[in-house]
Amino acid sequence: MTKAKKWQYKKLHMVLAFMLFCVSLSGCGKEKELPEGSIKVYYVNSNETGIVSNDYVLQASEGDTNAAIAELMGVLKTMPDRLQYEAPISGNNELIGYSMTDKVLTLNFESSYMELGRTIEILDRAAIVRTFTQLDSVDYVSFQIEGTPLTDHYGNIVGNMSADTFIYNVGNEINTYEKVQLKLYFVTAEGNKLSPVYRSVVYNSNISMERLAVEQIINGPNTDIVFPSVSKDTKIKSVNVKDGVCYIDFDNGFLNPVENVTPDAAIYSIVNTITELPSVNKVAFSVNGEDSFTFMEFLISGQYERNLDIVD
Repeated sequence: MTKAKKWQYKKLHMVLAFMLFCVSLSGCGKEKELPEGSIKVYYVNSNETGIVSNDYVLQASEGDTNAAIAELMGVLKTMPDRLQYEAPISGNNELIGYSMTDKVLTLNFESSYMELGRTIEILDRAAIVRTFTQLDSVDYVSFQIEGTPLTDHYGNIVGNMSADTFIYNVGNEINTYEKVQLKLYFVTAEGNKLSPVYRSVVYNSNISMERLAVEQIINGPNTDIVFPSVSKDTKIKSVNVKDGVCYIDFDNGFLNPVENVTPDAAIYSIVNTITELPSVNKVAFSVNGEDSFTFMEFLISGQYERNLDIVD
């Protein structure tokens, strides 16, 4: 089977019609500056085709993590007065409890959660994750079903989710969303080898697969079996593909080393991931437009091909 066919076999197309509204206390229009202590609480619209937001002023101090989380739990469980919204933690979304560890908020639901339809489940999950990750104390949200990690339709563990897991454009347009399984390479415990993991991602089809894959590497792994390969401070300035070469331009954050990670492991975590895509054979790096730069005392220049010798 060819590499392209293997990729197509793994890729699941799931198109969702997302009607996204810009909602605030004063109605649709230009987003206003929120008062101090305000965040956006996300709901599902009554048509179950998208998520909407409403401004909310936290009564609890964000410094009191437990109080802020408990307050938002109550808000997300309460049906709004305006009937075009649906509370994302309601009906079959019966919450048993939650816990916080290292900025990861874990929500534990009853088994009835699995009876949700696929589209509404993703919308509920997106609303919940995007609401809680606005708290400074919450970087990721993880879902469990009676103590067992949530899995997707194909049995893959969903893992930790950030707001970027649910990428969409705010506006009154319909966008196409797809679900894809990516093969990502992260660093092993020794820091000098790579190990592949699979991750299912729901993404806006306006984003290129190459950029999506790089973003997932920067986000880091959702498991403790492998470890981050590049700094989370890294920002992508551009990603372009021409004649089978993927050109990636980063900002200075890319130059920040990750403890115990070798330069080869960091570079090839990206190269091996991107070259899993059928459109890419080689990868070229640049930082702030400079295509020759020093990375952890090593000169990075030219084009890099897949390196399977570094894979554990």
